[in-house]
Amino acid sequence: MKCYICAEQGKTSDAVAICIICGMGICMEHLVREETELWKGGYPFPAEKMKRTIPRILCTICHDAFKEKTK
Repeated sequence: MKCYICAEQGKTSDAVAICIICGMGICMEHLVREETELWKGGYPFPAEKMKRTIPRILCTICHDAFKEKTK
């Protein structure tokens, strides 16, 4: 699989990940890896923040859109 963003720019790069939001293949240059908090608890609200985090990989486009929404 090739990086979708690179392909749009006329370049060829192998994808190393898939964005968890849009699903496009992305190379190391176009990915953002962040740690996400993990919560444990019952319905309807989480009761306890866990000590560990889980990784979240997004393309730069979705990451920018997500960060813009949370401002």
